[in-house]
Amino acid sequence: MTTYRYSAYDSEGKLKRGRVDGASSESVLRELSLQGLVVVEIVAEEKKRAASGRPLSLASHVLFCKSLSAYLKSGLPVTEALEMLRRQTPDKRLGEAYSALLEAVQGGRRLGTAMRDQGVFREGLIGMVESGETSGSLVEILLKGAQVYRSELQLRRKVQSALVYPAVMVVVGLGVIAFLLTYVVPRLTALFSDIGQALPMPTRVLLALSAAAKTLGLPLLVALLILALLVYRGKVRLRLPFLKGLRERVALSLVFSHLSTLVSSGIPLVQAIQMTAPMDGKRERWKDVAQSVREGYRFAQALEREGSFPDDVVYVVRVGEMGSELPDALERVAENSWETAESQMERLASLVEPLLILFLGSAVGFVVVAILLPIFDLSGLVQ
Repeated sequence: MTTYRYSAYDSEGKLKRGRVDGASSESVLRELSLQGLVVVEIVAEEKKRAASGRPLSLASHVLFCKSLSAYLKSGLPVTEALEMLRRQTPDKRLGEAYSALLEAVQGGRRLGTAMRDQGVFREGLIGMVESGETSGSLVEILLKGAQVYRSELQLRRKVQSALVYPAVMVVVGLGVIAFLLTYVVPRLTALFSDIGQALPMPTRVLLALSAAAKTLGLPLLVALLILALLVYRGKVRLRLPFLKGLRERVALSLVFSHLSTLVSSGIPLVQAIQMTAPMDGKRERWKDVAQSVREGYRFAQALEREGSFPDDVVYVVRVGEMGSELPDALERVAENSWETAESQMERLASLVEPLLILFLGSAVGFVVVAILLPIFDLSGLVQ
């Protein structure tokens, strides 16, 4: 659908201007003619998007759902609610999104359509809003959306906080080792080269590592910074084998939580699956599930037929379908998957910390021993 800007005269000779959606200028012209308007100008306009076109953050989605639902619940129309939000939001990008939504809604577009044109909102939220507008339950849908996205945000923060301590330990430990290799060891080398004393094997190994650090240190640091930047921007994803089970459970928790919300909102199951599939790293398997549902299989049968879903997930969904309580069953799957992921994170954190301490302690200990051995030899030589 394309938005067209038109100018036309009504039956009383008054000039009217506005916007209307249509497949082509001819279809829009016919529609306006049926309304008794004499069109003098009709121009297709490009869809306006938010500043950078990048998706809004998860926190912005929570704020959008919570704030808009509060204003709508108080009785304000959508246009006035968007105007209030545009004036009050401290987030520049979110403010630009509110402005574009306000202009589109004032031009006669529905909120869900305007959000889709923006390209900065999640597909799942757009589907929920469109369903809420159709069913007249937009406020309830937005409240549910705020709850779902808040849960996902909390989940992400828990994962990030679980990784903070190991990351700090690695940075500090590598910093100490780098200091020893680049500052202490070269001085030791100069001292022993002056005396002509043969160095022990651990010290020679350490000197080789020190030379490699001097040669490759800066390029390696630049490469690591570029990699970190790419990971931060989502261009590259690191896949650690020992985190495979954890990623699986976290993805299932997010997908089934959103599926429950969308199905409860009245969105068909196949469409809901297509909306939530991008949340899973294995999004291709959801295409097979959706195709099986189209062919007439029940959701639990489609999951079992695909073959990569845990047995407990299939069992809970099957029980929910048999009792005609699919949304509740999907929510239970999300909760169970999150509890499993949380316990795995706790076990992983309790295992990673001592392993990191052992590794860093061994590395620092080797450096210290390699430095002290020739000093002991030198003291023996002096005696």
